[in-house]
Amino acid sequence: MTNTDDRYYQPNDIKDALQTIQKLFNSYTDAPLTPELMAYHQKLIGQLQTNLLPLAQQQSDQLRAKQIDSMITVMQDWLKLRLSGQVFGGKMQHFKFASNQKTQFQRRVHKIRGNQNHRASRH
Repeated sequence: MTNTDDRYYQPNDIKDALQTIQKLFNSYTDAPLTPELMAYHQKLIGQLQTNLLPLAQQQSDQLRAKQIDSMITVMQDWLKLRLSGQVFGGKMQHFKFASNQKTQFQRRVHKIRGNQNHRASRH
């Protein structure tokens, strides 16, 4: 038999744990909303609130505490949006919400000196 402790991921520090939760959250943002997913999501929020936030406050790490608060806010907003039937339209990046909408530049293709296939884009 294998050791059951090897099944679970043990983060090294708070940042490692936050990155793991961020990666897990981004993996299911577009998934259909099921009761199992909602329970899993609430479990992740609970981990942030009960384990990581007090640990960051105990270490008096204000940056991590703010990052945890912003993660909790984004995750709660995701649940509210999904329960109301709307699309999330983004992902979590650097422990904050990052929109999928990127600035698009209008390109004007300019052929340099006639018949060659080299093109320069002028934005």
